[in-house]
Amino acid sequence: MLLLDCNPEVDSLQHLLETGASVNAPPDPCEQSPVHMAAGGGRASFLLWQLQTGADLNQQDVFGEAPLHKAAKVGSLECLSLLVASDAQIDLCNKNGQTAEDLAWSCGFPECAKFLTAIKCMQTKKSSAQSNRDQCIPVLGQKRSFGSAESTNGKRKCGCPVGYEEV
Repeated sequence: MLLLDCNPEVDSLQHLLETGASVNAPPDPCEQSPVHMAAGGGRASFLLWQLQTGADLNQQDVFGEAPLHKAAKVGSLECLSLLVASDAQIDLCNKNGQTAEDLAWSCGFPECAKFLTAIKCMQTKKSSAQSNRDQCIPVLGQKRSFGSAESTNGKRKCGCPVGYEEV
């Protein structure tokens, strides 16, 4: 507990919570909200509380960094997991064009970077599968004529659903 008392980010967060600050209010010139501070401090319990109170988990600070970026920079896999499970956007870029995954790699946290890579891969596959489903048109329930190619009114049937005929 002594370590918590020495951490300036935790002191700032504690002060914000005690004064009743809004969960999304930027408290400092860098526009870092309490959720930024919790993620940047690797404080999963504070982060969870912030998320449960409606914190904007994609809010970007003056550097363009979201809480996911902050957690990646400090190597907090627990905070990253909470944010991803809460549907944080993992493809957000900061003002330097870096994603949280990029920051995890550059800050020396390969386990965090690999986690984010795996999540991105799963989201891409899920999105691709959904896109393929949207492009497919179900043919169940369509009636087709197996008789003559000509209908009684002289128009050629195209095998389209009932009510659609070629001219």
